[in-house]
Amino acid sequence: MADNIGYLTLSTGDVLTGKWLYKTCPSQGEMVFNTAMTGYQEVMTDPSYADQIVTMTYPLIGNYGINDLDYESIKPYLSGLIISYPCPTPDHYESKYTLLDMVKKYEIPTLYDIDTRALTRIIRKSGEVYGKITTNKRDFPTMKQVDSNIVQKVSITEPYTWKPSKPTYKKLSVVVMDFGFKHSISKTLHDMGCEVTIVPFNTSFQQINSLHPDAVVLSNGPGNPKDLKGLFPTLKQITNHYPTLGICLGHQLIALAHGGETKRLPYGHRGSNHPVKDLITGKVFITSQNHGYVVESESLHAQEWKVSHINVNDQSVEGMVHHSKPIMAVQFHPEAHPGPMDSFYIFSQFMKLISTTKGEKQHA
Repeated sequence: MADNIGYLTLSTGDVLTGKWLYKTCPSQGEMVFNTAMTGYQEVMTDPSYADQIVTMTYPLIGNYGINDLDYESIKPYLSGLIISYPCPTPDHYESKYTLLDMVKKYEIPTLYDIDTRALTRIIRKSGEVYGKITTNKRDFPTMKQVDSNIVQKVSITEPYTWKPSKPTYKKLSVVVMDFGFKHSISKTLHDMGCEVTIVPFNTSFQQINSLHPDAVVLSNGPGNPKDLKGLFPTLKQITNHYPTLGICLGHQLIALAHGGETKRLPYGHRGSNHPVKDLITGKVFITSQNHGYVVESESLHAQEWKVSHINVNDQSVEGMVHHSKPIMAVQFHPEAHPGPMDSFYIFSQFMKLISTTKGEKQHA
């Protein structure tokens, strides 16, 4: 590990001193923190963290290494990583690389020996904070907002199809619109027996229609959902025509496409320990989350939408279902990578919704 002194300068005027984990590599981005105790590999490769410098609040990162199984994208998109201490000697039967190996491979700007507790308190107090990882403590971030075209940078450009080895659920075909999707979403659908086709974020209704899917999933992704307002008419057309599941950003886009509103949270929900209440069953479960925006409940048309889930901590909207159309959406991550599997039932509900809708069409 290099002992070079590095600085994290913040738009608040604060300066934190740390050390470069690898080589000096200045970078700037929106400051966020993740409270998960595990899952650093998934966090580092989640496209939703594009243009963000991620602070891991757990003090020891890298203790079980890096493997070839838990990548959520083909490469990391985050702008930087801030940790307290990196473990140089990981121990896990699947581990193939160290945290340092990964930082070197992808040249991720990383500072350690930072007071992550103090940094988290700054973000919680100030809300929208931007930072710069630098060698000069007088070099403050010039970034004022996340790139409005960030989704275009993380989405695929050409569609591809993943056929199941053991089709189930009546050989269902599902299209995933890629706004910055996590591979574990498509893997979950594939493991459930679906044929999965991933398409770019700006795919038209006509193009999706030509694929003849049984359902559509709107994926997670980075940025402000309102920056994608040009897609709202297309997304409304898609959701009105196909059974649809929205996850995270996809959840927000469905609300906006149907006349709802979103707002920015003070400092976001990021971690694998967020309690959510299912208002239909009354049960509370622990979820994995990564988002800075939420749907405003009062903006949803009561005749069309029912809020299905709320966050126990701040009562924000965590899910919604349409009263008459096969549309469901959740703000959390039911694929739970990283995180607990409490909310996996969302995928099972979606499979039943698709099968029921398909059956009704066949008997119409």
